[in-house]
Formats: sequence, structure tokens, C-alpha cells
Amino acid sequence: MNYNDQEDYNRTQRFDPPPNNKKNNQSSKLKTIALVIVGALLGSAISLSVAYLYLPEIIEGRGPIVGDRAPIVLEPQHDITVYSAVAEKAMPSVVGITTVTTQVDRFWGPRRAEGLGTGVIVDERGYILTNAHVVGDGAADEVGVLLYNGDRLTAEILWYDNTLDLAVIKVEEEGLTAAELGDSDHLTVGEIAVAIGNPLGLNFERTLTQGVISGLNRSIPISQTQTIDNLIQTDASINPGNSGGPLLNAKGQVIGINTAKIGTGEGLGFAVPINTAKPIVDQFIEKGEFTRVYLGIRGLNVEEFEAATGERLQAQSGVYIFEIIAASVADQYDLRTGDVIIGINNTEIESMGGLIRELYRYRPGDEIDVTVLRNGGEEIISLTFNEDSTS
Repeated sequence: MNYNDQEDYNRTQRFDPPPNNKKNNQSSKLKTIALVIVGALLGSAISLSVAYLYLPEIIEGRGPIVGDRAPIVLEPQHDITVYSAVAEKAMPSVVGITTVTTQVDRFWGPRRAEGLGTGVIVDERGYILTNAHVVGDGAADEVGVLLYNGDRLTAEILWYDNTLDLAVIKVEEEGLTAAELGDSDHLTVGEIAVAIGNPLGLNFERTLTQGVISGLNRSIPISQTQTIDNLIQTDASINPGNSGGPLLNAKGQVIGINTAKIGTGEGLGFAVPINTAKPIVDQFIEKGEFTRVYLGIRGLNVEEFEAATGERLQAQSGVYIFEIIAASVADQYDLRTGDVIIGINNTEIESMGGLIRELYRYRPGDEIDVTVLRNGGEEIISLTFNEDSTS
């Protein structure tokens, strides 16, 4: 073997044969797949660990705090059975109301007109709250009540006020299921609202519709000179026949009495807040009758007075006094013609309807502070309602 042959031999011993490219490619692919699988497993383990760590916060809707930003707090209090629970609690207190009213036709003379509405039992002795317009603003000749158990009874109209669109009727029955009354002063837009009534006839009696509180302190006109103020707006469906029925919260408490809807729009229903009716209901329950106090004035909304006379008043809103009734509370405590009532105690008075609603809170013997605009300035007049102030 010569030198060159020996060198070739040594080179052969020192170096491996040329690599098999096909086998190397397969090996590389296997390694890559293995790395991907391992990475996926590690990622899943990390995700599960994080989820487990924050699971209580996720369930409670709190979520972890990120930096200095406060988390959005979601605390759902109701599940999908809330409507069934409200129905079970409230349905026995909801009644159908039928009326017969005599109407005079200019061509055919007197005729009987039938009406339909809804009411809610507020005392187990048969006191029922409904709308004034359901009982024809007190003019209904006959009022019938259909109870939850199917009994039909005759009712008597005890009280009504069309400025509030509220009325109290009574049936001679004991042991009825009275509804639980809620607190309408602390409602929030977006909370659950449930309406129960008799839309379009007793064939659909005690129909339940659901929605939310869409707005608060709404006003709607009931005539050219009158509005109903401080109403609850809801998108729970309210149709003819629902009037006088309860608007309920998620606890099954009555928060309003359904009164009207806007026919030209969808989901625009309105209810009288139950706190407006509570002083009246409470007195009926306590005494079996209701005694209303009066200031003894005749007044107009500021804007109505300005429109009628062309005179501009200092007040933007309120009640302009154009007459004082002789020997009334207003006369006794020196309220004057030309005064503009803008407040009672801590409540702002913007309209005649608002004044009437506020006076329903008081009884003979109660003292109030009446704030008026007089001669360009504000004056506070303290007065006490007496027995003479009830008529």
C-alpha cells in the first residue's frame, strides 16, 4: 500500500459514511411533532391552573383586577325561573274587572257600554286597587270582579281620582290573598319588570309579560290641560285590558299600577308608582275610608297661565294661584292670589298634578311648609291641616 492508498484508508476510518437524508428528515419531523405536543400540554396545564386560580372570581362575576382599572362587577340575582316564581306569588292577587256604564248618544239616547280592566287585591278583606278610568272615573253603574278561583262578585267604588288615574273598589269577601307592595322610590332603569293583566278580554285573563324598567319620572297627557306625572316606563307589553293590573319587580312585589301605553310605538308602557297609592291604600286598610285634605285654592300650571294671559311669570314651573277659597286653610294662613307654589316641605312642585299627589301624603293635623314666589322673592308659609281642610 502506497502513501496515497494509506491516506485514503485512514480517511475512510476517520469519517462516517455520508448521511442518509431521508432518515434524517423523518427524525426531524418526529422531534418537531413531539415539541408541539409537549408545548400544547404545557399550555393547557397553565390555562387550567389560571382558570382554577380565578374560578371563584369568574363565577361571582368579579374577575381579577388588571392594573389600576376597577373590574366591572356583575352580580346576577335572578335565574330563568324568576318569572314563574313571580307568577306563582302574584297571580292569586290579580283580578279581572268588568264594568257597565250608561253613555248618552246624541242620536240613539242612553246606551249601556261594557268595559274591561284589571285590579290587584291590597287587603284580604276585599280592597282592590285599579285605575280610575277602568271604573269610568267613578261613573260605572255596575262593577264586577272575577277572582283567581273563578268566583264572580259585585264591587263598590270607594274612591277614585282621575288626576292620578287610581281608584279603590271593594268586594264583600274575606280571606283573599293580598299582594305585597314594594317601594317604587328606589327603582333603577334596567331592573326586571313583570306585568299581569287581562289584555283584549277575559279569554286571555292573567297574561304575564316581562321586560325591564325603561325609564322613570315620565309624563303623559290625559287631556289638553292635564298630564299624569312621575310615571314608570316599561317595555313589558301593556294592552287594552291590562289597565289597573300590577307591575311587579323580581321579588313579586307590586311597584306600579299599569295605566297606559303609547299606541304609535312599541314597548312604551306606563305605570303609576305604587308609592303614590300607598297613603290612600294604608288609610283604607286602617280606617276603612280615606280622608283627603285640601289647601283651598284654585290654580293653574305656570305654563298654562302664561299661555292664557300672555303674562310672563318669574317661575319656570309651579302652580299659579288665581283664587283662594274663603275660610279655607289657604285663606287662614295667608296664601294669596298671584302666589306661585313651587314647593311643599322638601318636594319641588312643578304642576297642579304634582301638588295634588303631594297633598295625598298628609292628613288632618299634619303641618307643612309651603314655598311660594311672591313679589319677586321666595317665602315659606307654615300651615296646619285641620278638619275643615277635608272639603
